[in-house]
Amino acid sequence: MSTPAKGGSMRTPLARVRNLGAAHSGTSDFWRQRVSAIAMILLLIPAILIIMIMLGRNQAGAAQILGSPLIAIIVLLFIVASVLHMKIGMQVVIEDYVHGEKLKLSAIIANNFFCASVALASIYAILKLSSGV
Repeated sequence: MSTPAKGGSMRTPLARVRNLGAAHSGTSDFWRQRVSAIAMILLLIPAILIIMIMLGRNQAGAAQILGSPLIAIIVLLFIVASVLHMKIGMQVVIEDYVHGEKLKLSAIIANNFFCASVALASIYAILKLSSGV
């Protein structure tokens, strides 16, 4: 009988990697991206209408329009769905096309921080405009 591999396991290499493929982690990202895309499609028409209503208005006019809770909620939902969709899409691109592990990890971290920054800044702006402050 041969001695166990470095990990102390007597399993074959095939047995060690079986059921550990990308399908276990990638499926949830796939579905999250599809759900965020559907949310964006449903919110796209109201968001475009809101943007068209706000065209040519100053900050006071935009604050007045966004003062409506329904309009502010629609815009916030559109921002959250868009940022989530962007984060997942960029992460998939990074995982597929960046080959160095350190560079890949750095790019994923930068992607997460960028998406969080965009989301927080956008949400803050909408909340500030909608509260009239």
